[in-house]
Amino acid sequence: MTDVRIERLGAAETELVAGRVAEAFRVLDVTAWLVPDAGKREAVLAGNFEILVGHAMRHGLVYGTADRAGVAVWFPSVGDPAPPPENYDARLAAACGEWTDRFQHLDELFEANHPHPDHHHLAFLAVAPERQGQGLGTALLRHHHAWLDAHRMPGYLEASSEGSRDLYARHGYRVDEPFRLPDGTPFWPMWREPVV
Repeated sequence: MTDVRIERLGAAETELVAGRVAEAFRVLDVTAWLVPDAGKREAVLAGNFEILVGHAMRHGLVYGTADRAGVAVWFPSVGDPAPPPENYDARLAAACGEWTDRFQHLDELFEANHPHPDHHHLAFLAVAPERQGQGLGTALLRHHHAWLDAHRMPGYLEASSEGSRDLYARHGYRVDEPFRLPDGTPFWPMWREPVV
């Protein structure tokens, strides 16, 4: 797909972005572990992602395709860290209910494996299921990679499936040894040096 228009999104679209990520992620092995009840999974994920996307609206960068079929959520990790989301523990418990401890475990895993050098962290890249494979994710990546390259800033992410790992590898991310959820589900930490 050529000529995909990318726009920076504002706080009014927080719920839309969170819903798009939940819709795209509901079939992943990691989300099946986070929320074993498939009937409740997407709603619980959307509630959790709304906290994080809302935080990114204030402390990060949120982009979408013009039709919002694809979205990307980046957090600059430069200098002093951003404060945590306001009332995070209470909001997480309200969103995730009986599965809160699993989301807390995932947070701890991410924190333990997060690199320290300055970088931008791609927290979410999501495309509506019926639009996947059409180049929207690639367009979103290229959009922010252009900024990263111009500013000589590395990128980092955790790939949650073999398909996404391979996509990111095609965009210059180097894969490291995976870390795993208690059920063995892997996350692949990936790092991209800027192209200068």
